[in-house]
This record gives sequence, C-alpha cells and structure tokens, in this order.
Amino acid sequence: MRARELFIGALLTLSLAAPAWAHFGMVIPEQNITAKAGTVSARLLFWHPFEGNGMDLVKPAEVGVFRQGEKTDLLPALKERKQDGHQAWTVDYKIKKPGDYYIYMVPQPYWEPAEDCFIIHYTKSPISAMGAEEGWDEPLGLKMEIVPLSKPYGLYAGNGFCGQVLYKGKPLAGAEVEVEYYNQDGKRKAPADAYVTQLVKADQNGVFNFTMPWSGWWGFAALHTDDDRKIAHDGQDKDVEVGGVIWVFAHE
Repeated sequence: MRARELFIGALLTLSLAAPAWAHFGMVIPEQNITAKAGTVSARLLFWHPFEGNGMDLVKPAEVGVFRQGEKTDLLPALKERKQDGHQAWTVDYKIKKPGDYYIYMVPQPYWEPAEDCFIIHYTKSPISAMGAEEGWDEPLGLKMEIVPLSKPYGLYAGNGFCGQVLYKGKPLAGAEVEVEYYNQDGKRKAPADAYVTQLVKADQNGVFNFTMPWSGWWGFAALHTDDDRKIAHDGQDKDVEVGGVIWVFAHE
C-alpha cells in the first residue's frame, strides 16, 4: 500500500511540475496574400505551437470560408492527414474574386483533464486576394472571436497587431489573450517556460495590442468560460472554455 501511495504521489508531483502549455486551434494557409485567382490550401491543427506538441484534431463541426458577409461550407472538402503522428486536416479553396477571405473552423469540444473542462477554439486566418484589401475587419459572427482593428496581413516583424475581443457579438471587457509563436522548425528556444506563451489583457472595450518581434505565424487566443453551456463528463456537468483565435503572419 505504501509503495502504491508513493507511486501516485510521484505522478502528481510530475504532473504539477510539467509546464502548462497553451492550447491553440490553428488554421494555417500556405499563403496569406495572393496576387491572382487560384487554389489556396490550409492546414487545420490543434497544437502547442511554440513547443511543437500536438493533440488529435477530430473532424471539426464546421469549416468554411467567409467573404463579404457570406459563408461557404468547406466541410465536404476536408482531407485527413497526420502531423507528427497526430490527426490533422487540410482544405483547399479556389479563390475567384478579389477581396479579403477568412478560412475558419469550429472544432468539436475537446476534453482537457488538466483543466477539468472542455475546450472549443473558434479559429480563423485571413487571406488577402488580388489587392482589394476589403473586409478584413468584418466579424464572422462566431460565438467567440477576435476582430482585427489593424490590418491582419502585410505585416513585418516588429509591427503591432490590434484586435477587439467579442463574445456573442459584444466586446468582452478585460479578456485575457494568450499569444504564441508557431515555432515550425524548432529553432526558437525559450529561456524559461514563462516565455513560451505571452499574455495580454484587453481593456474595457475588449481591445488589445501586441508587437510581434519575429517573422512567422503568430496566434492570438482570447479565452472565456462559456456562460450558457456545460457538457457532461463522467456524470458531471463541466465548464466549456471558448476561445476566439486568429492567426497572423509577420514577414521578415
């Protein structure tokens, strides 16, 4: 009995000592600016972007493209793939007209034992087509969403990104926004765990700013406990963490 207690205690110690890496829904297009009509491809992941550790992303509940107030269903076009051994997806979309597009996904609820809650990240990424540069500041009408207040493409490393957090269509005062770099090649090393995920708080109007120091993809995840939904797990109703996630690319 004593050995069993020691073993369980050791496991608890290890779990408490392990870093609590942030989860991010990810929609990563192969390019975020295109000068001509054609097909663009995007990867869909559920990931710890800086550390490069992934979770399986089961088939999302909704995947689509948004342009000028209209949504097009892309769920039938999803193709399953593996990324580092984890379930992921790709989707192709043929751009025919100028304007700003958002590829977005609404995943299935993900149970996270470490947080004792379910996670749903409403995730989107902008694509600017043929120089029109119109529509990047339109909300998609997602339950939790970051709406850009500064153009979310054509950015350099060192530029700032400004966004407004909306929950059920209304500004969320004091929202916490986690920010993380997609460390695709693993070249970036954090001096300590505290550097992995940056954190900013929105003001009373849900507005926040962040300066991106490096070139590459940056994810912004505004998080909130859903106030009108719980999901049963092992006979108990559990909270649902909703996240509004946007991915922004900074050029070198």
